[in-house]
Amino acid sequence: MKTIRIGGAQGFWGDLNDAPVEMAKKDDVNYISCDYLAELTLSIMQRQKERHPEAGYARDFIKALREMLPMIKEKGIKVLTNAGGMNVKSAVEAAKNVIKESGYNLKVGYVVGDDVMDVISDLRKQGISMNNMDTGESIDSILPHMVNANVYYGSEPIVECLEGGADIIIVGRSTDTALFLAPLEHEFGWKNGEWNSLATGILTGHLSECGAQATGGNYDYDWRNVPHPEDLGYPVAEVSEPGKIIMTKTKNTGGLVTVQSIEEQLFYEIHDPKKYLTPDVVADFSEINLEQIGKDRVLVEGVKGHKRPDTLKLCVGYTEGYRNVAYLTFSWPDALDKAKRAAQILDDRLTNKRLDAIEKRIEFVGLNSLHGPLADEIEQELNEVVLRVAIKTKTREEASKLTPEIAPFILNGPPASCFFGGRTRPAEVFALWPTLIPRDAVKLEAHVEEVK
Repeated sequence: MKTIRIGGAQGFWGDLNDAPVEMAKKDDVNYISCDYLAELTLSIMQRQKERHPEAGYARDFIKALREMLPMIKEKGIKVLTNAGGMNVKSAVEAAKNVIKESGYNLKVGYVVGDDVMDVISDLRKQGISMNNMDTGESIDSILPHMVNANVYYGSEPIVECLEGGADIIIVGRSTDTALFLAPLEHEFGWKNGEWNSLATGILTGHLSECGAQATGGNYDYDWRNVPHPEDLGYPVAEVSEPGKIIMTKTKNTGGLVTVQSIEEQLFYEIHDPKKYLTPDVVADFSEINLEQIGKDRVLVEGVKGHKRPDTLKLCVGYTEGYRNVAYLTFSWPDALDKAKRAAQILDDRLTNKRLDAIEKRIEFVGLNSLHGPLADEIEQELNEVVLRVAIKTKTREEASKLTPEIAPFILNGPPASCFFGGRTRPAEVFALWPTLIPRDAVKLEAHVEEVK
């Protein structure tokens, strides 16, 4: 029986860059898919592109690709990634350059068209509302503050690249799962309308897209006993037929694949398990069964699929003011009391400066910076406490009022204090506007180029 092995070798931009290289070296996979994008990553990349026109993509991928090229050529591994971010063409050029340097003859595929920022105004004139999916508000209020607008598209143009013989495929804001579904459609000939088959590909992607989170990383069940966490293997999915997936990991690595690790990833970022919405299919995860069939091997069965939505998700990144964050450390004795007193002094000083803040947070790292008011008060004496102060304002000038107030605490605040990280600087706050857009409003283009 034909079996396709797909590895998920990146979970986000900044993940371990050695993971795809190690997977290519140590394992016998047919495909390696690397997911670099989160929702607001695109806003960051857009700002990079504005400063440097050749930037705006995940450059980490190019470094990994250079090291993977011998295995791509010798083993016939195909690599798919959304590292193109906001500048797919620059990412493609960078990839072509390292391929030329290697002397290999390979084909690079890419997809453009997910960036629809330039047509948002025209779509509004056509009567397309694009109201916020969560609040119902009109998009008109944020149009002057837009940074990027990218459509989540599905597997179809990626399949086109594979059918064109591409060895390496670089895209922008496809869905994470499309990077895994496309190879299966290509290999097994699954078509639109074969909903259970397509749902299998979506589930393969869902279980693999977050990298080592499925193989012992961020593992809540038994995190103390994860074998060799310094060398976590990344997930590998073995797919042989619709509705059936075997999850494992890169050979000869640490980490684990258990029913519990797969369960934790299965529940990650899903709303309604019966209706996991993607551009390719609506997947039903509600009757999935997991079975440990061997060491680091979990059988996943029972996924079903239903007709795909008529719309695509559009994520608009926009600016929502500025933030400024500062840290002050206080040492034993009475560390917490000192930090609380410093917080009050700082609050009074900012009030005297007539700070106009949209939001202000005063937290104590180690005590309540994660759990906020739900955190229990600590009675025992602490060795040190870090005071964290964060403000959000409408303007950069207003946010700058915090900066000169921090360093003076070394000499004029409670005793045994220091600050770290240098002088703080205001930074833009990026916000996300999730909405829907008609499929026919998006014009995607797939390309394949030979590199010699």
